[in-house]
Amino acid sequence: MEVAQYNKKYQTYDHMIFSCQYHVIFCPKYRRKVLVNGIDERLKQLLKEKESEYGYSIMEAEIMPDHVHLLLDITPDRNITEIVNLIKGYTSHQLREEFPSLKKRLPTLWTRSKFISSVGAVTLEVVKRYIEEQKSV
Repeated sequence: MEVAQYNKKYQTYDHMIFSCQYHVIFCPKYRRKVLVNGIDERLKQLLKEKESEYGYSIMEAEIMPDHVHLLLDITPDRNITEIVNLIKGYTSHQLREEFPSLKKRLPTLWTRSKFISSVGAVTLEVVKRYIEEQKSV
């Protein structure tokens, strides 16, 4: 398999070898540009605070005025949808308490929707070809 040419790191945990990364995007309600003026920096701090408790590691994070991009690394025994929902619930509660202007502008901080995509070091086609060729090795 062509994995050797990439710098993908694998972890071990509970009799598993794994690498599970996800690109996550979510937005404030009505896609309002409210993640500014210190809210963005506080959001990054809140995200870091819950890494070990919620079972994720932030590989990359970018807070835009109207959306959030995260690259999360998780263990395969965790549910990425559950993790994102926990993140959104916690950060919404904290930010709305610390920044009362958010309560005035929005009935809730985040939309219910989210984008989640797995991220890999090789293409789907490379993995399919690797599996197909197993019997011929």
